[in-house]
Amino acid sequence: MSDTQRITDLKDLRGGSGAEAEPAALPEPKLDAQGRAYATGKRKNAVARVWLKPGAGKVTVNGRTMETYFARPVLRMMIAQPFGATQRLGQYDVICTVAGGGLSGQAGAVRHGISKALTYYEPGLRGVLKAGGFITRDSRVVERKKYGKAKARRSFQFSKR
Repeated sequence: MSDTQRITDLKDLRGGSGAEAEPAALPEPKLDAQGRAYATGKRKNAVARVWLKPGAGKVTVNGRTMETYFARPVLRMMIAQPFGATQRLGQYDVICTVAGGGLSGQAGAVRHGISKALTYYEPGLRGVLKAGGFITRDSRVVERKKYGKAKARRSFQFSKR
């Protein structure tokens, strides 16, 4: 039996040419009883619990509007990035609770949670969000302080005399 005959046998087992293959079906959306998508986002020491539902684009953080909770425009822009990348600005309402860390870490956690919740609500958006780097959790955290050091790596000032 020759090698070419073995290869053609394998092609027959596969079902012909690759062009006839059906595209993989997208997974079903993961929604709760109220029709919301839930996800947890993390950044530094901050953890955000995010619920996403169709709406007018209202973002509520710990019971307050996004504008009052995140006063800096940079943080608000950071939170809106997943919606901008997927052309979904103003289409979803976001309710989230966030704890731990500072404001910058909390904004990153909310962004991570929104990205994950968008993939649960619309699984077809995963490729766009993954390419933008929104789904990957930024695992960098503050290094702990070591004994005999002023900070994590900084030594105390040395004096010769």
